[in-house]
Amino acid sequence: MYRIPKHRETFMYSAENPTGSRNGGTRGKDCEKLNSCFFVEPGETLTLVDTDGPGMITHIWLGGKMNHSHILRIYWDDCEQPSVEAPVSAFFGNAYDENIRDRDENLIVLNSEKILMAPYASYNSYWEMPFYKHCKITLENRSDKIMYAFYAITGWKGELPEDCGYFHATYRQERPVTRGRAYEVLQVQNGKGCFAGVMFAAGLNGISWIWVEGEVKMYIDGDIYPTINYTGTEDYFCGCYAFGNDTPHDNYQTYSGHYVGMYAVLGNSLKKYLAQQRLLMYRWHVKDAIYFDKSFRMTMDNGSREGIHLPRYDDYTSVAFYYLTEPQGVPYELPPDIELRMR
Repeated sequence: MYRIPKHRETFMYSAENPTGSRNGGTRGKDCEKLNSCFFVEPGETLTLVDTDGPGMITHIWLGGKMNHSHILRIYWDDCEQPSVEAPVSAFFGNAYDENIRDRDENLIVLNSEKILMAPYASYNSYWEMPFYKHCKITLENRSDKIMYAFYAITGWKGELPEDCGYFHATYRQERPVTRGRAYEVLQVQNGKGCFAGVMFAAGLNGISWIWVEGEVKMYIDGDIYPTINYTGTEDYFCGCYAFGNDTPHDNYQTYSGHYVGMYAVLGNSLKKYLAQQRLLMYRWHVKDAIYFDKSFRMTMDNGSREGIHLPRYDDYTSVAFYYLTEPQGVPYELPPDIELRMR
Protein backbone atom coordinates (compact mmCIF):
# COMPACT_ATOMS: atom_id res chain seq x y z
CA MET A 1 0.00 0.00 0.00
CA TYR A 2 1.31 3.44 -0.92
CA ARG A 3 1.39 6.09 1.80
CA ILE A 4 0.30 9.57 0.69
CA PRO A 5 2.14 12.24 2.71
CA LYS A 6 0.43 15.56 3.32
CA HIS A 7 2.96 17.62 1.36
CA ARG A 8 4.73 15.99 -1.55
CA GLU A 9 5.01 17.10 -5.17
CA THR A 10 6.34 14.90 -7.97
CA PHE A 11 8.66 16.24 -10.67
CA MET A 12 10.35 14.78 -13.74
CA TYR A 13 13.10 16.18 -15.95
CA SER A 14 13.29 14.98 -19.55
CA ALA A 15 14.13 16.25 -23.01
CA GLU A 16 10.46 17.23 -23.40
CA ASN A 17 10.43 18.99 -20.00
CA PRO A 18 14.03 20.12 -19.34
CA THR A 19 12.99 22.47 -16.52
CA GLY A 20 11.05 19.78 -14.66
CA SER A 21 8.28 22.28 -14.00
CA ARG A 22 4.53 21.81 -13.71
CA ASN A 23 2.90 22.13 -17.14
CA GLY A 24 6.42 22.23 -18.58
CA GLY A 25 6.12 19.28 -20.94
CA THR A 26 5.62 19.07 -24.70
CA ARG A 27 3.46 21.49 -26.63
CA GLY A 28 3.11 18.84 -29.30
CA LYS A 29 -0.19 17.32 -30.30
CA ASP A 30 -1.16 13.69 -29.75
CA CYS A 31 1.30 11.33 -31.48
CA GLU A 32 3.72 14.21 -32.13
CA LYS A 33 7.29 14.26 -30.84
CA LEU A 34 9.05 17.61 -30.58
CA ASN A 35 12.14 16.95 -28.47
CA SER A 36 12.64 13.30 -27.58
CA CYS A 37 16.43 13.32 -27.06
CA PHE A 38 19.31 15.66 -26.30
CA PHE A 39 22.68 16.33 -27.91
CA VAL A 40 25.93 17.19 -26.15
CA GLU A 41 28.81 18.64 -28.16
CA PRO A 42 32.40 17.43 -27.58
CA GLY A 43 33.76 19.05 -24.42
CA GLU A 44 30.32 20.29 -23.38
CA THR A 45 28.56 19.62 -20.07
CA LEU A 46 24.76 19.45 -20.07
CA THR A 47 22.75 20.12 -16.91
CA LEU A 48 19.97 17.53 -16.61
CA VAL A 49 18.55 18.63 -13.23
CA ASP A 50 18.92 21.89 -11.31
CA THR A 51 16.42 22.28 -8.50
CA ASP A 52 16.01 23.41 -4.91
CA GLY A 53 15.01 21.17 -2.03
CA PRO A 54 14.07 19.60 0.16
CA GLY A 55 13.32 16.57 -1.95
CA MET A 56 14.54 13.25 -3.29
CA ILE A 57 15.61 11.77 -6.61
CA THR A 58 13.91 8.38 -6.90
CA HIS A 59 14.57 7.18 -10.46
CA ILE A 60 17.08 7.94 -13.20
CA TRP A 61 16.69 6.52 -16.70
CA LEU A 62 19.30 7.11 -19.40
CA GLY A 63 19.35 5.57 -22.84
CA GLY A 64 21.25 6.04 -26.07
CA LYS A 65 24.86 5.96 -27.22
CA MET A 66 26.84 6.50 -24.01
CA ASN A 67 30.21 5.17 -22.96
CA HIS A 68 33.15 5.85 -20.61
CA SER A 69 33.73 9.26 -22.20
CA HIS A 70 30.38 10.44 -20.83
CA ILE A 71 30.59 11.41 -17.17
CA LEU A 72 27.68 11.55 -14.73
CA ARG A 73 28.03 14.00 -11.82
CA ILE A 74 25.68 14.90 -8.98
CA TYR A 75 26.12 17.87 -6.63
CA TRP A 76 24.26 18.20 -3.31
CA ASP A 77 23.35 21.42 -1.51
CA ASP A 78 26.27 23.88 -1.33
CA CYS A 79 29.04 21.39 -2.10
CA GLU A 80 31.13 22.65 -5.03
CA GLN A 81 32.62 19.22 -5.68
CA PRO A 82 30.49 16.36 -7.04
CA SER A 83 29.38 13.69 -4.57
CA VAL A 84 28.76 11.38 -7.54
CA GLU A 85 31.27 11.15 -10.38
CA ALA A 86 31.56 8.16 -12.69
CA PRO A 87 31.40 7.20 -16.35
CA VAL A 88 27.73 6.65 -17.16
CA SER A 89 28.16 3.09 -18.37
CA ALA A 90 30.25 2.04 -15.34
CA PHE A 91 27.76 3.58 -12.88
CA PHE A 92 25.00 1.45 -14.37
CA GLY A 93 27.02 -1.77 -14.53
CA ASN A 94 28.28 -1.72 -18.11
CA ALA A 95 32.01 -1.54 -17.36
CA TYR A 96 32.90 -2.92 -20.81
CA ASP A 97 30.49 -0.83 -22.82
CA GLU A 98 31.98 -1.82 -26.19
CA ASN A 99 30.23 -5.16 -25.61
CA ILE A 100 26.44 -5.31 -25.85
CA ARG A 101 26.40 -9.11 -25.85
CA ASP A 102 27.84 -11.70 -23.50
CA ARG A 103 29.92 -14.81 -24.29
CA ASP A 104 26.76 -16.62 -25.47
CA GLU A 105 25.72 -13.73 -27.75
CA ASN A 106 22.85 -12.69 -25.46
CA LEU A 107 22.18 -9.01 -24.79
CA ILE A 108 23.57 -8.07 -21.36
CA VAL A 109 20.94 -7.65 -18.64
CA LEU A 110 21.37 -6.59 -15.00
CA ASN A 111 18.20 -7.11 -12.96
CA SER A 112 18.47 -5.91 -9.35
CA GLU A 113 16.62 -3.78 -6.84
CA LYS A 114 18.83 -0.70 -7.19
CA ILE A 115 20.19 -0.87 -10.75
CA LEU A 116 18.49 -2.22 -13.86
CA MET A 117 20.26 -2.47 -17.21
CA ALA A 118 17.64 -3.50 -19.74
CA PRO A 119 18.60 -4.92 -23.15
CA TYR A 120 20.76 -2.69 -25.32
CA ALA A 121 22.15 -0.58 -22.47
CA SER A 122 19.02 1.06 -21.15
CA TYR A 123 20.17 2.36 -17.76
CA ASN A 124 17.99 2.68 -14.64
CA SER A 125 18.84 3.68 -11.06
CA TYR A 126 16.48 3.26 -8.11
CA TRP A 127 18.91 4.51 -5.46
CA GLU A 128 17.14 6.99 -3.17
CA MET A 129 18.96 10.33 -3.32
CA PRO A 130 17.65 12.86 -0.77
CA PHE A 131 18.73 16.50 -0.72
CA TYR A 132 17.86 19.30 1.69
CA LYS A 133 18.84 22.46 -0.17
CA HIS A 134 19.75 21.79 -3.79
CA CYS A 135 20.33 19.09 -6.41
CA LYS A 136 22.30 19.44 -9.63
CA ILE A 137 22.88 16.58 -12.08
CA THR A 138 25.15 17.00 -15.09
CA LEU A 139 26.45 14.94 -18.01
CA GLU A 140 29.81 15.75 -19.59
CA ASN A 141 30.91 14.65 -23.05
CA ARG A 142 34.68 14.13 -22.96
CA SER A 143 34.80 12.47 -26.38
CA ASP A 144 35.47 14.07 -29.77
CA LYS A 145 32.02 13.14 -31.11
CA ILE A 146 28.54 14.53 -30.52
CA MET A 147 26.66 12.51 -27.93
CA TYR A 148 22.94 11.95 -28.23
CA ALA A 149 20.87 10.28 -25.56
CA PHE A 150 17.54 10.13 -23.81
CA TYR A 151 16.72 10.74 -20.15
CA ALA A 152 13.96 10.84 -17.56
CA ILE A 153 14.80 11.77 -13.96
CA THR A 154 12.00 11.53 -11.45
CA GLY A 155 11.70 12.68 -7.84
CA TRP A 156 9.60 14.61 -5.37
CA LYS A 157 9.69 17.75 -3.26
CA GLY A 158 8.66 17.59 0.39
CA GLU A 159 9.83 17.30 3.95
CA LEU A 160 12.67 14.86 4.68
CA PRO A 161 13.50 13.04 7.91
CA GLU A 162 16.42 14.58 9.79
CA ASP A 163 18.58 11.45 9.52
CA CYS A 164 18.60 11.12 5.72
CA GLY A 165 22.08 10.56 4.32
CA TYR A 166 23.47 12.01 1.09
CA PHE A 167 24.06 9.54 -1.74
CA HIS A 168 27.65 9.25 -3.01
CA ALA A 169 29.28 7.20 -5.77
CA THR A 170 32.90 7.13 -6.90
CA TYR A 171 34.75 5.37 -9.71
CA ARG A 172 38.11 3.57 -9.59
CA GLN A 173 40.14 1.45 -11.97
CA GLU A 174 43.51 -0.30 -12.02
CA ARG A 175 44.45 -1.97 -15.29
CA PRO A 176 46.21 -4.04 -14.21
CA VAL A 177 46.13 -4.00 -10.42
CA THR A 178 49.45 -3.53 -8.68
CA ARG A 179 50.77 -7.05 -8.26
CA GLY A 180 50.86 -8.09 -4.61
CA ARG A 181 48.88 -5.09 -3.31
CA ALA A 182 45.15 -5.03 -2.54
CA TYR A 183 42.89 -3.04 -4.86
CA GLU A 184 41.19 -0.18 -3.03
CA VAL A 185 37.45 0.10 -3.73
CA LEU A 186 36.76 3.04 -1.42
CA GLN A 187 38.35 5.16 1.27
CA VAL A 188 36.30 7.70 3.21
CA GLN A 189 38.05 9.96 5.70
CA ASN A 190 36.38 12.27 8.21
CA GLY A 191 32.84 11.17 7.41
CA LYS A 192 29.97 9.40 9.15
CA GLY A 193 27.71 7.17 7.10
CA CYS A 194 27.28 3.71 5.65
CA PHE A 195 28.69 1.70 2.80
CA ALA A 196 25.81 0.68 0.51
CA GLY A 197 27.37 -1.44 -2.22
CA VAL A 198 29.65 -1.78 -5.21
CA MET A 199 29.55 -2.37 -8.94
CA PHE A 200 32.59 -4.44 -9.89
CA ALA A 201 34.21 -5.76 -13.06
CA ALA A 202 37.22 -8.04 -13.47
CA GLY A 203 39.15 -8.45 -16.71
CA LEU A 204 41.24 -11.60 -16.46
CA ASN A 205 44.84 -11.46 -17.63
CA GLY A 206 46.70 -14.69 -18.25
CA ILE A 207 46.10 -18.15 -16.83
CA SER A 208 48.14 -18.08 -13.62
CA TRP A 209 46.14 -19.29 -10.63
CA ILE A 210 42.61 -18.61 -9.53
CA TRP A 211 41.60 -14.95 -9.53
CA VAL A 212 38.59 -15.32 -7.18
CA GLU A 213 40.66 -16.31 -4.13
CA GLY A 214 41.37 -12.71 -3.13
CA GLU A 215 39.86 -11.63 0.20
CA VAL A 216 37.51 -8.65 0.54
CA LYS A 217 38.29 -6.54 3.62
CA MET A 218 36.54 -3.57 5.24
CA TYR A 219 38.19 -1.32 7.82
CA ILE A 220 35.88 0.72 10.07
CA ASP A 221 36.84 3.89 11.99
CA GLY A 222 40.59 3.44 11.79
CA ASP A 223 40.79 -0.34 12.14
CA ILE A 224 44.31 -1.73 12.00
CA TYR A 225 42.88 -5.09 11.00
CA PRO A 226 39.63 -5.52 9.04
CA THR A 227 36.36 -5.90 10.93
CA ILE A 228 34.52 -7.21 7.85
CA ASN A 229 36.58 -9.96 6.22
CA TYR A 230 35.27 -12.22 3.44
CA THR A 231 37.28 -15.27 2.44
CA GLY A 232 37.15 -14.92 -1.33
CA THR A 233 36.00 -12.65 -4.14
CA GLU A 234 33.15 -14.88 -5.23
CA ASP A 235 32.20 -15.33 -1.55
CA TYR A 236 31.67 -11.58 -1.20
CA PHE A 237 29.37 -11.66 -4.22
CA CYS A 238 27.48 -14.52 -2.52
CA GLY A 239 28.78 -17.18 -4.90
CA CYS A 240 30.91 -20.25 -4.35
CA TYR A 241 33.48 -22.40 -6.15
CA ALA A 242 34.45 -19.64 -8.58
CA PHE A 243 30.85 -19.10 -9.68
CA GLY A 244 30.73 -22.71 -10.88
CA ASN A 245 34.10 -22.71 -12.64
CA ASP A 246 35.66 -24.93 -9.94
CA THR A 247 33.04 -27.67 -10.24
CA PRO A 248 32.58 -30.56 -12.67
CA HIS A 249 30.62 -28.11 -14.82
CA ASP A 250 33.89 -26.24 -15.49
CA ASN A 251 32.21 -23.00 -16.52
CA TYR A 252 31.04 -19.74 -14.99
CA GLN A 253 27.30 -19.56 -14.25
CA THR A 254 25.62 -16.16 -14.14
CA TYR A 255 22.91 -15.06 -11.70
CA SER A 256 21.14 -11.80 -10.80
CA GLY A 257 19.15 -11.19 -7.62
CA HIS A 258 17.67 -8.30 -5.66
CA TYR A 259 20.92 -7.44 -3.90
CA VAL A 260 23.74 -9.41 -5.52
CA GLY A 261 24.77 -11.01 -8.77
CA MET A 262 27.43 -12.05 -11.24
CA TYR A 263 25.30 -11.22 -14.23
CA ALA A 264 27.52 -11.36 -17.30
CA VAL A 265 30.62 -13.11 -18.66
CA LEU A 266 32.18 -11.51 -21.73
CA GLY A 267 34.71 -13.00 -24.11
CA ASN A 268 34.96 -16.49 -25.54
CA SER A 269 33.51 -19.53 -23.79
CA LEU A 270 36.63 -21.65 -23.34
CA LYS A 271 36.56 -23.64 -20.14
CA LYS A 272 38.43 -23.10 -16.87
CA TYR A 273 41.13 -20.41 -16.63
CA LEU A 274 42.44 -20.57 -20.19
CA ALA A 275 40.30 -17.70 -21.51
CA GLN A 276 40.84 -14.02 -20.86
CA GLN A 277 37.24 -13.40 -19.93
CA ARG A 278 35.56 -10.40 -18.30
CA LEU A 279 33.04 -10.73 -15.50
CA LEU A 280 30.48 -8.19 -14.23
CA MET A 281 29.22 -8.23 -10.62
CA TYR A 282 27.33 -6.18 -8.03
CA ARG A 283 26.62 -6.33 -4.29
CA TRP A 284 24.08 -4.03 -2.59
CA HIS A 285 24.26 -3.76 1.20
CA VAL A 286 20.56 -2.98 1.54
CA LYS A 287 19.77 -5.46 4.30
CA ASP A 288 23.31 -5.47 5.71
CA ALA A 289 24.58 -1.89 5.49
CA ILE A 290 28.09 -1.30 6.85
CA TYR A 291 27.97 1.66 9.26
CA PHE A 292 30.91 3.84 10.30
CA ASP A 293 31.30 6.93 12.49
CA LYS A 294 34.61 8.41 11.32
CA SER A 295 36.13 6.56 8.38
CA PHE A 296 35.81 3.56 6.10
CA ARG A 297 38.09 1.63 3.75
CA MET A 298 37.36 -1.36 1.52
CA THR A 299 39.95 -3.40 -0.37
CA MET A 300 39.93 -6.49 -2.61
CA ASP A 301 42.88 -8.82 -3.07
CA ASN A 302 43.67 -10.20 -6.50
CA GLY A 303 44.49 -13.84 -5.90
CA SER A 304 45.97 -16.11 -3.22
CA ARG A 305 45.03 -19.51 -1.86
CA GLU A 306 45.10 -21.21 1.55
CA GLY A 307 47.98 -19.20 2.91
CA ILE A 308 49.94 -19.19 -0.35
CA HIS A 309 50.52 -15.64 -1.62
CA LEU A 310 50.07 -15.89 -5.38
CA PRO A 311 49.03 -12.43 -6.57
CA ARG A 312 47.75 -11.87 -10.09
CA TYR A 313 47.64 -8.84 -12.35
CA ASP A 314 44.02 -8.63 -13.57
CA ASP A 315 42.14 -5.47 -14.57
CA TYR A 316 39.77 -4.20 -11.86
CA THR A 317 37.07 -1.56 -12.25
CA SER A 318 34.57 -0.47 -9.59
CA VAL A 319 31.94 2.08 -8.61
CA ALA A 320 31.39 2.32 -4.85
CA PHE A 321 28.02 3.50 -3.49
CA TYR A 322 27.72 5.01 0.00
CA TYR A 323 25.80 7.53 2.10
CA LEU A 324 27.23 10.28 4.33
CA THR A 325 25.60 12.63 6.82
CA GLU A 326 27.13 15.58 4.93
CA PRO A 327 27.91 15.87 1.21
CA GLN A 328 31.56 15.43 0.25
CA GLY A 329 33.47 15.49 -2.99
CA VAL A 330 34.49 12.11 -4.38
CA PRO A 331 37.82 10.85 -2.98
CA TYR A 332 39.38 9.88 -6.34
CA GLU A 333 40.09 11.80 -9.55
CA LEU A 334 38.91 10.32 -12.81
CA PRO A 335 41.66 9.05 -15.12
CA PRO A 336 42.21 10.89 -18.41
CA ASP A 337 39.65 10.05 -21.08
CA ILE A 338 42.08 7.91 -23.08
CA GLU A 339 42.72 5.70 -20.02
CA LEU A 340 39.00 5.33 -19.34
CA ARG A 341 38.42 4.16 -22.92
CA MET A 342 41.35 1.70 -23.01
CA ARG A 343 39.65 -1.44 -21.73
